[in-house]
Amino acid sequence: MRICLVYDCLFPYTVGGAERWYRNLSERLAAEGHEITFLTRRQWDRGTNVDVPGVRVVALEPRMGLYTADGRRRIDQALIFGAGCLAHLAVHGSAYDVVHTASFPYFSLLAAAVARPVHRFGLVIDWHEVWTREYWSEYLGSLGGRIGWIVQALCARVRQHAFCFSRLHARRLREVGLRGDISILEGEYAGQLDPRPGREPREPLVVFAGRHIPEKRVTTLVPALERARAQAPELRCIAFGDGPERQRLVRAVAAARLDGAFVVPGFVGADEVDRALGEGLCMVLPSRREGYGQIVVEAAARGTPSVVVAGPDNASVELVQDGVNGIVAASAEAEDLAGAILHVRDGGAELRRTTLDWFVRNAERLSITTSLEKVARRYRESARS
Repeated sequence: MRICLVYDCLFPYTVGGAERWYRNLSERLAAEGHEITFLTRRQWDRGTNVDVPGVRVVALEPRMGLYTADGRRRIDQALIFGAGCLAHLAVHGSAYDVVHTASFPYFSLLAAAVARPVHRFGLVIDWHEVWTREYWSEYLGSLGGRIGWIVQALCARVRQHAFCFSRLHARRLREVGLRGDISILEGEYAGQLDPRPGREPREPLVVFAGRHIPEKRVTTLVPALERARAQAPELRCIAFGDGPERQRLVRAVAAARLDGAFVVPGFVGADEVDRALGEGLCMVLPSRREGYGQIVVEAAARGTPSVVVAGPDNASVELVQDGVNGIVAASAEAEDLAGAILHVRDGGAELRRTTLDWFVRNAERLSITTSLEKVARRYRESARS
């Protein structure tokens, strides 16, 4: 089939769960013999050879940053990317059997909806998250949040085949008035399905890996580590990643005099993150908002328990069986996070054993291969509709 994937970020130029999903999806589909075009934002210097095996990458101009100074997504970038998608699909839409786009940042979805009646391609939408009215208002203010909510609802009412990655967001999508069917894709894990137990004994190391944006709450790890070290002074933390919160994190580490105990190396390769997960005590994801939480599965593959935080917008808790493959902290407050980290430390080798057992039981269900089977079936149905 001729498939057009649409997302304004491309891994590894931008790093995140959705970025890795689309990179893995594009390469797997190409390897299966599909003709894949990837529409994205230009995230590299002119003349750079962007090599995604078997995939034609179309970079829409101009090159723009994603975030404002306070770490929010730029509206102008989303509008310009949507306009670029509309221009491309207006001319080339008939070259595709299916257009498969992320819902966010919405204007690319609307562009595909506008072009579809002319070119009659199937439309498949990934809803990684569905935001509440309250969160929209918090994110963009009263007026901006109201507009954002309306745009999201409008996108849900476009005729489509919808994919969600959690029960939380599938339920919300139905509530905002989806026009179409929903399939839940539980698998984004692209690693090997055989468990790979980490090194024993484990280092007293807490691992974070993700974008440094306000929603990830990476800075909460500083007071949490301080409090945990009062009982376990050997504990250390490493926070991989980059983003607008990075300098705030660096300043917090310095102010707490945790230099040497709290390392902020920035963006690193996947092998280095995997090595840390295989050596560390636990993975901590203090996010208030997650559409999936793939790092939980990646940690479990190494027998490493996860600490996540309960919250109405956090779907990663669906991947943690409390006390089996990790701990669900009541909040991101220092006392709760520190208590969860210490709980993992006290669980020791037995908790790592049950974590590895959890991965063995769930690996096939959570594998990207399982999701690809559902995606391919939807493509065939969508192309005929």
